[in-house]
Amino acid sequence: MADQATLDKLEAGFAKLQAANDCHSLLKKYLNKDVFDKLKTKKTAMGATLLDVIQSGVENLDSGVGLYAPDAEAYSLFSDLFDPVIEDYHGGFKATDQHPPKDFGDVEQLVNVDPNNEFVISTRVRCGRSLQGYPFNPCLTEAQYKEMEEKVKGQLLSFEGEHKGTYYPLTGMDKATQQQLIDDHFLFKEGDRFLQAANACRYWPTGRGIYHNDSKTFLIWVNEEDHLRIISMQKGGDLKQIFSRLTKGVNHIEQKLPFSRHDRLGFLTFCPTNLGTTIRASVHIKLPKLASDEKKLKEVAAKYNLQVRGTAGEHTESVGGVYDISNKRRMGLTEFQAVKEMQDGILEMIKIEKSL
Repeated sequence: MADQATLDKLEAGFAKLQAANDCHSLLKKYLNKDVFDKLKTKKTAMGATLLDVIQSGVENLDSGVGLYAPDAEAYSLFSDLFDPVIEDYHGGFKATDQHPPKDFGDVEQLVNVDPNNEFVISTRVRCGRSLQGYPFNPCLTEAQYKEMEEKVKGQLLSFEGEHKGTYYPLTGMDKATQQQLIDDHFLFKEGDRFLQAANACRYWPTGRGIYHNDSKTFLIWVNEEDHLRIISMQKGGDLKQIFSRLTKGVNHIEQKLPFSRHDRLGFLTFCPTNLGTTIRASVHIKLPKLASDEKKLKEVAAKYNLQVRGTAGEHTESVGGVYDISNKRRMGLTEFQAVKEMQDGILEMIKIEKSL
């Protein structure tokens, strides 16, 4: 059971949340008094409490979601809070729904969405993974960070062919390497305030690092927000090639390092917005004509469950008519379906752009 000091902090946090009339997070929406009273004394086997789950959202009242899972068990133990948040965010993935088994599908059904390089600047597909048997960031010890890094590094350095590359630990990184990784837009910095408040940045930079292949089209972040963020990307729109590279990379890592997976929720990650397939497939695309009619753009995006963001990602504006467009759904469909949804939506947008 949670100790008295934790309970006191929880009561204060809950009161602060209730009083914040301008807070619109999913945490505030679903953490009512009944749910709070039911969960406040609970503690996972790894020692995580409701405080670990909600502290980022309590501190950052402008959060969109406002909760994180400190370990895999938290999704089950605190399901009275997580389930409605997941259903809300993932478009009706209900507490009774089951996420399908992993299925990377037939990559031959994917195409180059822009063979003449007229519209798509670059394409990127990424997924998140957590290692089985380890908690997520807030509950990791310094020793566990180091242990995980060693295990992961060992498997990464066994890559061959186009995946073969170099691992760069953040600890002791020299300035030239650091600058090169910043220039390549590969380097992640110490967490933003939402992650800081969730206790996701302890012992920084211990156990963190970046791996990339020689051609800089395959990239892995180790112990940033999730244990692993695996990314495949390149210029242009060859989605087939990019997704194929990603799946081969993920499968190679999984041979030696089992991933944390939930029967109902799919692959488990630190943030509930990334569960299920954990797949985000995106393009940077120029659509000047379609973009001049924002209503039309959003309409097409909605039809294919796509998310339209500004050039530099979330909460940014479009620069020169360039948008970041990605699949929105990560749960209740397979990895292949998530990527195919993005492909079909982009093909439709290009078709409309050409007709205008």
